[in-house]
Amino acid sequence: MSSDETLVEAALRVLNTPDPVEKAKLGDEIANNWLQGLISNPYNPSQPDLIVPDRPARLTNVKLVSPTLMPKLGKGGSLQSRQAMVHSLVHIESWAIDLSWDIIARFGKQESMPREFFDDFVRVAQDEGRHFTLLAARLGELGSFYGALPAHDGLWDSAVATSKDLFARLAVEHCVHEARGLDVLPTTISRFRNGGDNQTADLLEKVIYPEEITHCAAGVKWFKYLCSRSSGNVKDNEDDESDEVINKFHEIVRSYFRGPLKPPFNEPARRAAGFGPQWYEPLAVKDFSQYC
Repeated sequence: MSSDETLVEAALRVLNTPDPVEKAKLGDEIANNWLQGLISNPYNPSQPDLIVPDRPARLTNVKLVSPTLMPKLGKGGSLQSRQAMVHSLVHIESWAIDLSWDIIARFGKQESMPREFFDDFVRVAQDEGRHFTLLAARLGELGSFYGALPAHDGLWDSAVATSKDLFARLAVEHCVHEARGLDVLPTTISRFRNGGDNQTADLLEKVIYPEEITHCAAGVKWFKYLCSRSSGNVKDNEDDESDEVINKFHEIVRSYFRGPLKPPFNEPARRAAGFGPQWYEPLAVKDFSQYC
């Protein structure tokens, strides 16, 4: 690695690495180098903006289908169901790696974000890479592998839709989607436990779940920062939950996210991420009996 490589240049190397296993390893190495000061500059202000790919490099070994054509995962009562559930999680984490490096490469310089922004999303990226690696290993222990089943790319569809607006990227990908993961994880953990798979349940409950709360928190934090900066006041932005901030969030989610948010919500985890009900309840479907 070149000693004068910037973080954005390094992020692009991750995005242009097709093998998700190598992507996770490279991301971990870059994250460590950044956090230890071995990569010192987030970007070169005098350099022309680097081209960020619309779609990161990916292997073609995973069959992609429409979300509506995805087979049911089941409830963890059989080995086949548990394999499908872990496969789905592995796929989500593979995209989460790219999303974390993409927000760094796509928006960090263009939006003149502070160093702490890069720190936060480097840590998120490193977590997502570790989650992918651990879950892929667990999938192998369950007798399967990433690519054995079809998957969908709904997460990256949202990334494309928000590729020109950091407000939208933070709101949709790093608040709405991350919080949705917090909503479903407790049920997923219970299904593994009920199916007798305490090893996967422990991995989700003790490692992945608490870290995902911090990822949602990063989205909320930097959304508030942008709101405060646009109003000319970045002081105390982490405590800013004014009507103006909440209304901006509602406006953006309604513009960029298809359909209402679906309860039930994991209020304790969302609140731990600084994402109280005033952020999401007004966006929720009113009659959710059909989703129960």
